[in-house]
Amino acid sequence: MSDRVILHCDCNAFFASVETLIDPTLANVPMAVAGDPENRHGIILAKNELAKRFGVATAETIREAKEKCPGLVLVPPHHELYAEISRRVNAVYLTYTDLVDPFGIDESFLDLTGSMHLFPGKTPRDVADEIRGRVRREIGITISVGVSFCRAFAKLGSDYKKPDATTVMDREHYKELAYPLPVSDLLFAGRRTTAALRALGVLTIGDLAAADRLTLTRELGEAGDTLWRYANGLDNEPVRSYYERQKPKSVGNGMTFKRDIVGEEEIRAGVMALADQVAARLRRQGVLCTVLHVQIKNPDFRVVGKQQKLSAPTRLRQELVETAMALIKALYGFGNAIRTLTLTASGLVDEDGTGEQLSLFTPGEAEKSRRQAHVEETMETIRDRFGDGSIRLGYWRDTGIGVGGHKREPTKKNEKDT
Repeated sequence: MSDRVILHCDCNAFFASVETLIDPTLANVPMAVAGDPENRHGIILAKNELAKRFGVATAETIREAKEKCPGLVLVPPHHELYAEISRRVNAVYLTYTDLVDPFGIDESFLDLTGSMHLFPGKTPRDVADEIRGRVRREIGITISVGVSFCRAFAKLGSDYKKPDATTVMDREHYKELAYPLPVSDLLFAGRRTTAALRALGVLTIGDLAAADRLTLTRELGEAGDTLWRYANGLDNEPVRSYYERQKPKSVGNGMTFKRDIVGEEEIRAGVMALADQVAARLRRQGVLCTVLHVQIKNPDFRVVGKQQKLSAPTRLRQELVETAMALIKALYGFGNAIRTLTLTASGLVDEDGTGEQLSLFTPGEAEKSRRQAHVEETMETIRDRFGDGSIRLGYWRDTGIGVGGHKREPTKKNEKDT
């Protein structure tokens, strides 16, 4: 049986690239998408290549980014547009195979094993290059593509060279390309795992491949065995069909800050950014949540968490923010530094099947909730058309942060040390 043909397609500087579609002049200046351009405690959500050259980093504060790059141009995020561009990019992928498995809003795995016969005379690299060209021409952004026989090395390939590049890690060449790379580059090798591997003398992917499998399993548990298999090219995880994706059981977003945040104002800014994205994802999926979980990692990497069952299903940003702030106050307090913050909405219910739960509201509360939902949806429509700074909720003005600019996008799905 011939090798699988797995692609990992990653949109380059996705948020920044989409913002450049709105305003092409942004392509010529160092630019970042920021939570609140008017607030020095706002957070950098994404940056373009020019800003990256100055050392601007995702999840650091605007103040820190401006110190590195005084001429940095800041723009607010437009999440509904990001979601629409993501759908259009995946629509291109779907013309090559139905086995398209999104791995977040800006990247997807593709399995071309069963469809390569549709492209006679073309190699997997040829098809990858064709896909890159189509996305560039038809949508106006660039992607990097990794081509391999498994997901782990395909992902490694898309990260190997950016932007707008194809890297092949096949059976003949994957060792010379992958093995010199730091082990932290491997899929799911987070900061804590990397530190544990370093203590075992495992610094590169090659070191990991040559390490004793039983020792890794004993020291790191299942994660150690999984990473050993990845490093040795034994990743057999399938790529799911785009049309057979299961509904999620939870919706969560986490952010590892470049500088620890402390104090109610900074913590609220982080909570608002996360809650805004969680609410947007709940809205796109047509569901509401009944439970909210907060997880905090302190500067010493100690993790604590707490969850609360909501009085009624919701997807309102305002309710998620206030519930999260109450949980953080009770669990951790505002005077302690936070390195990583994660909000997870669970107990999901369809928006059309919540009549019984909504009856828990008093008539006045139900009307207030409906008004708030209408306000948030209207605000989102206005922001998507005119920019996030075009309208703000008076409720937030008292915080000194302002919802109009702070939102929205936190880190990737698997908190891989962003």
